[in-house]
Amino acid sequence: MYGLIGKMTAVAGRRDELTSILLEGLGRMPGCLSYVVAHDPADADAIWVTEVWTDEAAQRASLQVPEVKAAIQQGLPLIETFSDAVTTRPVGGVGLAAPAGHA
Repeated sequence: MYGLIGKMTAVAGRRDELTSILLEGLGRMPGCLSYVVAHDPADADAIWVTEVWTDEAAQRASLQVPEVKAAIQQGLPLIETFSDAVTTRPVGGVGLAAPAGHA
């Protein structure tokens, strides 16, 4: 599996609007096992996105899905900053099957 965790900060006062775009623009994302959008309780404008994919190729391919492309275009003006994304290698968890050999 392939994972990404990233933080973005919305333009002041626009977090809810950006959150709606992130959640509505999911469309069909083949290979997406989990996509969670969360508000940062310590920062009124910050959003965390946690993603789990079957592999990195599926994540990259998702960027070409029309609904995802539209959401990116609509959301970009509402983003003040992006923090560095962290790549992870998920090994299982609630809702995720553990890969063979990782019971």
